[in-house]
Amino acid sequence: MRPFWIYLVLALGAALLLHAVSAGEDRISYARFRELVDSKEIAELEIKGDLYVGRTAPDPATRVLRSFRTGRIESNEKDLLAALDQRAIPYTRTDATVLPGTMWWLLPLAGVLGLLHVALRKAPSAPPSSPVLSFGKNKARLYADLTAPTTFRDVAGSVEAKTELAEVVEFLRSPERYRRLGGRMPKGVLLVGPPGTGKTLLARAVAGEASVPFFSACGSEFVEMFVGVGAARVRDLFAQAREKGPCIVFIDELDAVGKSRGMSGPIGGNDERDQTLNQLLTEMDGFDAQHAGMIILAATNRAEVLDAALLRAGRFDRRIYVDRPDLAERRDILQVHARKVALALDVDLDAVAAQTAGLVGADLANVVNEAALLAARRRAASVGQEDLDASIERVLAGLERRGRRMVPREKLVVAHHEVGHALTAELLPTQDRVRKISIVPRGAGALGYTMQQPAEDRYLWSRQEILDKLVVLLGGRVAEEEIFGDVSTGAQDDLLNATDLARRMVRELGMGQSVGLSALEPRRTMSFLGVERGGGAAGGGARECSDATAREVDAEVARILSAAEARARELLQAHRATLERIARKLYEVETMTGAELRAMMD
Repeated sequence: MRPFWIYLVLALGAALLLHAVSAGEDRISYARFRELVDSKEIAELEIKGDLYVGRTAPDPATRVLRSFRTGRIESNEKDLLAALDQRAIPYTRTDATVLPGTMWWLLPLAGVLGLLHVALRKAPSAPPSSPVLSFGKNKARLYADLTAPTTFRDVAGSVEAKTELAEVVEFLRSPERYRRLGGRMPKGVLLVGPPGTGKTLLARAVAGEASVPFFSACGSEFVEMFVGVGAARVRDLFAQAREKGPCIVFIDELDAVGKSRGMSGPIGGNDERDQTLNQLLTEMDGFDAQHAGMIILAATNRAEVLDAALLRAGRFDRRIYVDRPDLAERRDILQVHARKVALALDVDLDAVAAQTAGLVGADLANVVNEAALLAARRRAASVGQEDLDASIERVLAGLERRGRRMVPREKLVVAHHEVGHALTAELLPTQDRVRKISIVPRGAGALGYTMQQPAEDRYLWSRQEILDKLVVLLGGRVAEEEIFGDVSTGAQDDLLNATDLARRMVRELGMGQSVGLSALEPRRTMSFLGVERGGGAAGGGARECSDATAREVDAEVARILSAAEARARELLQAHRATLERIARKLYEVETMTGAELRAMMD
């Protein structure tokens, strides 16, 4: 029988027993009890400890004794006994039974214990081998199974990062080679880069290459609502790691626990997080020769908010930047993820890599997976090039929503809008060539899209290229106004992007005329009040200029946007017939390739 049912049966039995003991008795006050004694309605009396039970004479009609129960009043006991003797009412004394009185507190106690037992057994965060309230125990996961370890062969791209981390592997394998020359390995290695670039995968590859235990934890797992719990978890983690040394301790999302102290507002920082950070600093600074085999790896997307004491030499004194992959690295990443996918013979991963500029490793893995799902949906034997192309569009532009119906005029407006973007992009030699145009709605609110494919990865843009980009962004809105004499809300996202780009030209890049070379967007820092500074008006940061300069910036941004709009209008007016011809074709077929667009422009 399960323990819960045992508790339930005991509680019910106690309740029945208590009911049987007290059955047939009426509770009355002591004053009423004395009235019954004085009027000789009490035939006999039984004194049970601190209780008096009086019974009246048998009722002639029912022949049932009535019972009265009243509490004892010690100060009136002598008078009560004298009244009983005087009226010749017999009474007896018996030993008090504690069972009925005890039941009143045993019954609730049994119920509470039963519920507590059930709660402990069903608590999801309490494994059988550990107590429930073990807040101070760290939640790091130990990956010590080296039967199929992750190695650098499983990490495509990130060549420079893997080269830097190879030194960590060599130190874990043969530390004597470094110590003999008087060198020491950095105590902490910080991996910095955009989300999805493979920082966690690189850390696991280091552990796999070095064949050592790998402790993995997230920075948010250390911080709790109770002050001191995070510090206890840090101590417990490092104590376990020292026992397993040499090993690697990996802390993901380090900024969750390592954010600069005093950033939580003018009143003061978060005591729990600050104490956790202080304990982490102490543990990292306490390394000595005995624990030299323990290496701390950490990853973050926001190194600028980390505490300066965490980044100083002797703690995280080596920083490795994991950047977005270039063309060759994207091809290698796609090849790694395509190993588990049945690809058709016509698949060209080089073409896929060229179409995915700016995507990180996690995005590329999603592209391959979505292509496999699309191929399975059409019950194909392998993943073809069309599946990968459709997957890229799905990742970049969102899910296709053919169920969203537009009225004919809306569809025609969207067709001219997208052709306006595509036509200006093709007419400007500095812009990337158009790969596809579509008026099929995708994602949350896009009614159409124009996809451009860069010829190569770019890391530097000139002022003229940015100005031409503004022309392309405003080309859709200008096309609507030229053809229909009015504008719609479809250009909302284009206006936001164009305004942000023009403002960055003036405030950050020194490409404006009114402000000149002054950079009005400083690097993001933290003030002593904990306010994040930098980012400008678009980013919500503090303004680093006077009111007069801000007015000049706004006027300069307006002039740049007006000039871009005028250039877009000039181009589209000169090619109005081509614009209308392509828009009518797009209205009919809904989707066009870049080659089809260029063929109609000739």
